[in-house]
Amino acid sequence: MKIKDRLSLYFTLLSIIILVVGIGSVYFTILNILRAEFFIRLKDRATVAAQLYLKADEVSQDSLALIRNHYFEKIPTEVIRIYDSKNNAQFILQNDSVGRNTFVKKIVEKVRRNGYLQYIDGEKQVVGIFFKDNQGNFVVLASARDTATEAHMQNLLETMIVIFFVIIVLCFLMGRWVANSLLSPINQVISRMQIIRANNLNMRVDEGSGNDEISLLARNFNNLLEHLENAFELQKTFVANASHELRTPITSIIGEAEIALAKEREPAEYQRVLRSVLFDSERLGHTITGLLELAEIDMDFSRATLTPVRIDEVLWELWTYWNERLKVNALYIEMDKVIADENALIINCNKSLMYIALNNIISNAFKFSGNQPVKCILSSADNQIKIDIEDTGSGIKLEDMPNLFKPFYRSKSVAQIPGHGLGLFIANSIISLYNGTLSVKANQSSGTTFSIRFTVYHE
Repeated sequence: MKIKDRLSLYFTLLSIIILVVGIGSVYFTILNILRAEFFIRLKDRATVAAQLYLKADEVSQDSLALIRNHYFEKIPTEVIRIYDSKNNAQFILQNDSVGRNTFVKKIVEKVRRNGYLQYIDGEKQVVGIFFKDNQGNFVVLASARDTATEAHMQNLLETMIVIFFVIIVLCFLMGRWVANSLLSPINQVISRMQIIRANNLNMRVDEGSGNDEISLLARNFNNLLEHLENAFELQKTFVANASHELRTPITSIIGEAEIALAKEREPAEYQRVLRSVLFDSERLGHTITGLLELAEIDMDFSRATLTPVRIDEVLWELWTYWNERLKVNALYIEMDKVIADENALIINCNKSLMYIALNNIISNAFKFSGNQPVKCILSSADNQIKIDIEDTGSGIKLEDMPNLFKPFYRSKSVAQIPGHGLGLFIANSIISLYNGTLSVKANQSSGTTFSIRFTVYHE
């Protein structure tokens, strides 16, 4: 059963329960009110009957009967009895067929003890009152069937049943309409999902403008698509470029070796060949390292193993590495407006990958500035972590900026500097993986600043 059908059914069942309780409460409340009014009416009639019979001492029984029939309107099925202290019925005409009915002795005694009694006997309501008179103490019992209330309640019940079924049908239709309205965004998400394939992972589902569960589902699905798109892009990049980048230096090495072995050479020629082979080998080693880093990023996309990492600790590890590799104070670490709360510097990420990303940027800064000092400035505020890496190199030309983060891109102006064009691409991919941004600000003549931004959320 579809969710919208279940919602409609649940809504209808809930409405049935509420209606049954509500209609039942109204029905029995009205019934009790009408019964209470009829009890009051019977009590008044019993009192009037007592006044009529017991206070009219000089009037004969035949005259009393005529007065009763003429002035004392009877209720259909009404029976009124007056009992003396010996529980004998008084003022009952022998030809009164209704008057031959008797009441249980214990009821009379109970009225005598309590002074008043009312109860329901089958379809009749009965009222008993204790009446004191100069002739003695009497018990007056009045009983009747409230046919008017029964007719009214029957009409009310039939009306309620009709209204009940009408409301249930309306509730089901309204529930189905509400379910369709609430679930229509899910249907849109599903229809969008059905057309997303491996070759169009750049498509996204509509997240809407709300903050409900459907919008949250759409956002998480879009995040998943983004990760999958990045993973597929990395795989395609690896496959498309690995063969070319690996084949070129290997071909060069093989060619140099074949030429050197073709005939006897001078020692200087062999040294030149060995230097060329060494250069190509180093180039091949850098390329393999970059491709392995790409593969590691790709694996991290699928594993998604995240742990809390303090970003300042990663920077200090890099400070130790570069200051030992080059010289003291080659890399400066500066803390600028860092919040005292240590949680403000924690990022959920893979520490080894974050190390690779930051190290690639710092390595480029040293490489393109001739190993001149590099400054790294760390700051944090308002759930933001900012890292600025500044160098004093030759800068970046404007025409190179759009291609800066593309894989295997190398500017003609730095062709003489060894590299394989994967460092910034890898760094940008890793930073994006952890919801960060990497931007660059460069002068064409000197100096480049890479700015990294992370937004962190902590409970």
